[in-house]
Amino acid sequence: MTTTLASEVGRRSTGRTRTLALTAVAVLPLLLAVAGPLLAPHSLSSPVTAPFAAPSADAPLGGDQLGRDVLSRLLHGGTLLVAGALLVAAVVTVAATVVGCFAVLRPALGRAVERCADVAILLPPLLGIMLIALAWPGGGRWAVIAAAIVLGTPYAVRVVAAAAAPLASAGYVEAAITRGESTAYIALCELLPNLRFTVLTLFGLRFVDAVYVISMAGFLQIGPQPPASDWSLMVRENASGILLNPWAVVAPSLAIAAVAIMVNLATQALAPDTTQKAVTRS
Repeated sequence: MTTTLASEVGRRSTGRTRTLALTAVAVLPLLLAVAGPLLAPHSLSSPVTAPFAAPSADAPLGGDQLGRDVLSRLLHGGTLLVAGALLVAAVVTVAATVVGCFAVLRPALGRAVERCADVAILLPPLLGIMLIALAWPGGGRWAVIAAAIVLGTPYAVRVVAAAAAPLASAGYVEAAITRGESTAYIALCELLPNLRFTVLTLFGLRFVDAVYVISMAGFLQIGPQPPASDWSLMVRENASGILLNPWAVVAPSLAIAAVAIMVNLATQALAPDTTQKAVTRS
């Protein structure tokens, strides 16, 4: 018995250590993306080297196509991308959670949501982004963010509804219905607490998807336009000189991947597994 208890304590301690480590690793690229402009050694527009110059003491990552410092533009390029991805992930997750919980409690609403989601999911993401961005007055980054929210919500609603469906027939939900509780109370106070794992994981997935959607739009110059500093724009602008200074393309590509992957890993590590708790309550 003592050995089993010690083993369980050790397992939980190891799990907490792993969670803290993953969270710290995920926070680091986010902090660099947000605080990067304060750390940039040079201005965004002033050339400091020859075009596509190799790394040097003045430019640790070399120069871009105009001789601007790649490191400085890299430190500036992630702030708006991360902010936009967080906004998209938060809005999509909240909307999908609320709609998904209500949909499983109201069959008519559930069928309507399912039909709308089926139609929206069939729309190719790139085509949807282009349609919304071109229709948006002035286009730009906000158009891309709106497109990412519109295109990401239907899929997220289906995920939440699928996770909430088994819980809707649980004993504690039936007891709440018998007591005459409102749909809003059952959705937010009975279903939602048992969907924390799903919601947190969904937030991580939506963040990753938003990073790639916004980056893809930037690469296609649908969102931010030159001379703005943006990681996806850096990849596009410097692709012609990748053999001269690979860091001008590799560095922003790695930055996009690092932010997306680390946040997703940390979200999964922080998400509590409430499956066993839900089963016990039922």
